Amino acid sequence: MNRPIVNRLPDGAAVADAVAVAVLEKLASVLQVKPQAHFVVTGGTVGIASLASLARLDDGSVDWSRVHVWWGDERFVEKTSEDRNAVQARSAWLSRSAVPESNIHEFPASDQGLDLQAASQLFERELARFSSADAAYPEFDLLLLGMGPDGHIASLFPGHEHSSELVVVAVEDSPKPPPMRLSLNYAVINAAAEVWFTVAGADKADAVSVAFGDDPESLPVGRVAGKARTVWFVDQTAGVKTWGC
Repeated sequence: MNRPIVNRLPDGAAVADAVAVAVLEKLASVLQVKPQAHFVVTGGTVGIASLASLARLDDGSVDWSRVHVWWGDERFVEKTSEDRNAVQARSAWLSRSAVPESNIHEFPASDQGLDLQAASQLFERELARFSSADAAYPEFDLLLLGMGPDGHIASLFPGHEHSSELVVVAVEDSPKPPPMRLSLNYAVINAAAEVWFTVAGADKADAVSVAFGDDPESLPVGRVAGKARTVWFVDQTAGVKTWGC
């Protein structure tokens, strides 16, 4: 894995703003050399705050009509539930962005007539519509991830193993409610050109120290990295046990 770049910020608000500014710069750069960009967003407190900052700081440098938006995972609940990452992302950013609705790729919801397994298979087909030359899913240019206090990323939890053949994982027993979720699998995340972690809060300090310690792969967060670059945006309280800041 490539050596991660670490940005240490004073607090969660500073993390959100730094992520937003960097996203704008990155997507504008991608669109200078590619006709489209594939951007994976994340939920969670810092992830949604970053999207709100993106809405506020958008300077017009990105042609959003050429950006496809995806999620790393989703809670398998009703389509309008506030628990859904997509609902929160629409409220914080997408509802006021210029991203076309046809470029927004939500995971299926529980009230769309599908069980969890069928929903995972449907979303695998959606990913395959934009497949790259090397895989049955898009070549994601930028993938954002949050991290739980237990070191989970997306809906990939410690102690939960999934077949490496799966593109989309159907999680039936998440230790964090709600229990049913859909998630991109490790191989899909690791195929992204860049993976950025957005982390804030004292409750994340132990997991951050493991991620930068001698056995990072003991936690899901230590098992993923971008193909070209891995970047961390970490606030003071989350980084205190690792860097003493």
